[in-house]
Amino acid sequence: MVESRLHQINKKTWNKWSFYLNIIVFIVIALFIILLILDSYNAGKLAGHVSGDQLSQAWIYIARDVAFLAIALTWTFFQLFKSQLLIMRRSW
Repeated sequence: MVESRLHQINKKTWNKWSFYLNIIVFIVIALFIILLILDSYNAGKLAGHVSGDQLSQAWIYIARDVAFLAIALTWTFFQLFKSQLLIMRRSW
C-alpha cells in the first residue's frame, strides 16, 4: 500500500519535499555542531575537576552529537552525489 502511494507522487512534489527535508537536515547539522562545541567545552571543564559519572555522561553527550552529525552528513553527501550523478547523466 505504501509503495503504491510512493509511485503516485509526481516528480515536482517529490523534489519539493526533498528540498524541505534537506533544509531540515541542514538545521539539524547546525544544531548538533553547536551542541558538540558546548558539550566538548563542558567535558573539558569537568575533566579538570571531576572524575566518574559526570565525566562519563559528558562523553556520552559528545558521542551522541557525533553520531547525529555522522548520520546527517551521510545523508547530505548521499544527496549531493545523487544530484551530481543526475547532472552528469543529463550532460552526456
